[in-house]
Amino acid sequence: MVAVCDVKRPKLELPDQRKKLLLHSCCAPCSGEVMEALLASGIDYSIYFYNPNIHPVKEYEIRKQENIRFAEQHGIEFIDADYDLDNWFARVKGLEWEPERGERCTSCFDMRFERTALYAHEHGFDCISSSLGISRWKDMNQINGCGERAAARYPELIYWTYNWRKGGGSARMIEISKREEFYQQEYCGCVYSLRDTNRHRQSQGRERIEIGVKFYSNNPDQK
Repeated sequence: MVAVCDVKRPKLELPDQRKKLLLHSCCAPCSGEVMEALLASGIDYSIYFYNPNIHPVKEYEIRKQENIRFAEQHGIEFIDADYDLDNWFARVKGLEWEPERGERCTSCFDMRFERTALYAHEHGFDCISSSLGISRWKDMNQINGCGERAAARYPELIYWTYNWRKGGGSARMIEISKREEFYQQEYCGCVYSLRDTNRHRQSQGRERIEIGVKFYSNNPDQK
């Protein structure tokens, strides 16, 4: 296993001399590199897991437990927020057929970051960020805009727009996922993403997604 200190990364500092970061995490694969980069720089942070968009519950629990496992491995506080799925459906009502990176995703990010910002405000954090932006499937400008809007609700709080993809971050994300054999989710998370991904797969003659069976691995023979 590769230790955090064995990987050469730039020394990170929170912006504007902030002291304590609340990192919204969407899943273990996306947050693995972010977490290790923060640890390597000695940044004080906690994980906030608030993702009521993830469907079905089986998928939600697998993603959460993988994230908990990795946080405990590194001694990082893991804050498990509510799975208020009904509120999420209400928030995205009318946007069911929006494409990925469209208005539904904006509403989803807004909801998750607003709750992250509220928790940060109530518990002494002065900076928030998210692992969502490391994924190449996401629009970083969209994510940063949602994060900045949420943080602007509280005068002491800012959203850190650091680009976790740069400097080899995206490659290390995959390396860590393989090293840890993280669960490999095959769609963004919500029921509409699952629907659209399955429709695409079926149009190519592929099987529908099977929840809970695919994991990252360094073994090329392991599916």
